[in-house]
This record gives sequence, structure tokens and C-alpha cells, in this order.
Amino acid sequence: MVDLHSHLLPGVDDGAPDLTTALAMARLAVADGIAVMACTPHIYPGLYENQGPAIRRAVTELQAHLDEADIALRLTCGADTHLAPDLVAGLRSGRVPTLHNSRYFLLEPPHHVAPPRLEETVFNLLTAGYVPIITHPERLDWIEDRYAALVELARHGAWLQVTAGSLTGRFGAGARYWAERLLDEGWVHILATDAHGVDRRPPLLAEGRRAAEPWVGAAEALQLVATRPRGILEDSDPATLTAALGLVGVVAPSAGRSWLRKLFIHR
Repeated sequence: MVDLHSHLLPGVDDGAPDLTTALAMARLAVADGIAVMACTPHIYPGLYENQGPAIRRAVTELQAHLDEADIALRLTCGADTHLAPDLVAGLRSGRVPTLHNSRYFLLEPPHHVAPPRLEETVFNLLTAGYVPIITHPERLDWIEDRYAALVELARHGAWLQVTAGSLTGRFGAGARYWAERLLDEGWVHILATDAHGVDRRPPLLAEGRRAAEPWVGAAEALQLVATRPRGILEDSDPATLTAALGLVGVVAPSAGRSWLRKLFIHR
């Protein structure tokens, strides 16, 4: 499997605080079946001032520690990027790293308040040739009020990444409901761990794949954690990826499973 969202780099944000924790997280990821992990620290102006060159150096250093410890995990670069007025310029300059130097990058909206010009921002990013992958929409406090807007963003070219743990209840009943609904209606492009530690938000992806299977089937669940993430690392054209892999957002929702969503509304 390929995990494209993790806070594995030690001491750079609210993820792994030190190398010992990072190595323990890496071992746990390998045991879970993860072969490739993108290190995606926060870029949050005023709080986490991470930049592309420093992230790349940190990934190289951590990979050397993994190799020395005989941990069979391959690392690549990225960032969990917050909205900023100069985001396109940052991507073009390399100050904001994309995933494995591809056109795809992680875009994290504010958790508690819907940003006023999210649609305009995403449109500008798509026009500039980038594919924003909106991280953990199911965990946003404002998803109920702006659900239709998020679906429209996905319909017009943005991608959605759901956290694997949301599907197992790690983030509460609300996040699980929205994750399942997004899956059932066909708007989830990839699953990722958003790992921050060993015990708190661990790097476990297989549980999300298994939890997704009743909603999308085993074949599509594998696409969410393996085939499609590898396509991102290869910088495959998004239209090719979605057409060749039969991205479920193109297909009408399954009427046979829709009734199940009602079971989770009041959990």
C-alpha cells in the first residue's frame, strides 16, 4: 500500500516529536503493509514554517535512518499545505512541495470555519496545472453546511482524501458518517493515514481499506490505497487515472447501498 499523508518527519510539526517515534511509526506502517509513505508536514504560515528544500533534506536524512535500521519503507516528499494567497507561486517555486514532484499536492482547509473563497482558490490551482487533494473533508466541522460545495469541487477536478481511521471510528461518529457517505456516493479518490504518532493517530491503512470494502467493493478499496496513490507518484494524468480505474465519482451512486447511510446519521 501507499500512504500519501503522514506526519512522520521528527520535530517539524505536531507529528513525530523525535527520531525514536518516527522509527516506531515506520515499523508499524511496514507491519501494516505500507511500502511507500509520503512525509507531508504542515505548511501553516505563522505556526509551521516548513519549506520544500528543508522538507526534502529531512526526508533524505530520515530515509538514511530507516535504511540503517533495516526498515523496508520508502519515503517521498510532500506537504500538508494550508490555504495561502501565494500558494500557486509557492508550488511553482518549490517552496511548497507537491507529492513526489508531481502535479498533485495535499490541500488542508481550515478545520473549524469554512474558508470564504475555497472554490475560487481550487479553480485557480486547477487552472495553473495542479491537482489539489483536499485532506480529510469528513473531519471538517463545516462539512454538513458545505457538503454540496465539496462535491462540486470533486466533480470539477479536485480530489478528496479520507482518513483511514475515520472509517473505523477513530475520529468519532460524525467523521465516520461523512466518510462513509462520501465513499457511498463515489467521491473519495484515496485513503491515507494522516499519521501523527504510534498510539495517537497511528500509521494504519489496512483497517481503512477493509472498512471501505462494504461501501465500494474490494477492488475499488484496493485502488484507494494502492493503484491510485501509485498513479499520483507517477504523475499520471488525472483524466487517465479516473477513466482507466473507473473512478466511482463518475458513476451514479449505488441505490442498493444508499439506505445504509441512514443507519449512521444518529450515531
